Amino acid sequence: MNATSPAPAPEAAPGRVVLLTTSHRVAPGLLSWPAWQALRAADRVLCADGAHPQLPYLREAGTAVEEYAPTAEEVVDACAGGRTVVVVATGEGEPALTDGLARMAGGGRVRMPELELLPASYDLPGARLLDLVQVMDRIRAECPWSSQQTHKGLAKYGIEEAYELVEAIEDGDRDELREELGDVLLQVVFHARIAEEHAEEPFSIDDVAGGIVAKLVHRHPHVFGEETARTPEEVKAHWMRTKAEEKRRESVTDGVPVGQPALALAAKLASRVRSAGLSVPLPSGEGVGYELLALAARAEAEGVDAEAALRAAARAYRDAIRTAEQDARA
Repeated sequence: MNATSPAPAPEAAPGRVVLLTTSHRVAPGLLSWPAWQALRAADRVLCADGAHPQLPYLREAGTAVEEYAPTAEEVVDACAGGRTVVVVATGEGEPALTDGLARMAGGGRVRMPELELLPASYDLPGARLLDLVQVMDRIRAECPWSSQQTHKGLAKYGIEEAYELVEAIEDGDRDELREELGDVLLQVVFHARIAEEHAEEPFSIDDVAGGIVAKLVHRHPHVFGEETARTPEEVKAHWMRTKAEEKRRESVTDGVPVGQPALALAAKLASRVRSAGLSVPLPSGEGVGYELLALAARAEAEGVDAEAALRAAARAYRDAIRTAEQDARA
């Protein structure tokens, strides 16, 4: 009778490496449930950065974290026998480790553990605004020019950036539009940062954002409340009514900035008069100014943006001038 050969021992499982990534824009400790599950089930948790903001919260939750930067070979060895190693990634994302694991896998000589990239926290929409606030803080503190700026000194840049934004919109250039929106946003953040330093009435970008959020919610009762609005006209009526309740103005002209371009100013006044149901004849007088006022009021009544219409005509005139100059040089 032949002796049977013993069955070969099963090959040990190669284990699992979990590269845990987190966002610095989310408060430390706010990790996803799959991340907490991976951390609690891990045989070892490693982190190369002893100052990583997540470490105090992981340890408070009972997770033992070793402050160590392992090589790819060390991680593979640590996973032998089916063990799980979680690597809490630093801000750079552990490129040396991942490159080393890729080289080992490409060599085909080592049975590699399962490699999983697990985002433990995600950026919410608008999260990059936190970066802008942090950058602005540093610039305000360290830049010789920015640290000396005031609201009044920056006012002209706000006007310039607004006009450049309008030009990008009219040109239809998407890349330019994105850039100009950023420039306008910078003005908001810059002014808010300066406002934090006011000795008696400071406010921050959070106060600015909180104010506009409260205003939008209040002026959209058809979205956030029990009112209904099925047409743009009904939405505008809600807006004007709640705005009037907030401002409690004595005149329909209150709040109309007289420093805006003259055509836009004339159209805005005509709009206020029409919305209030007032009958106010246009002042009579001699000269181009009164003629332009009448044109602006007529354009507003017809739903035409007088400022945009004149700007479009001026741009056409500019193009015609350039054509004439090219013809003259030919």
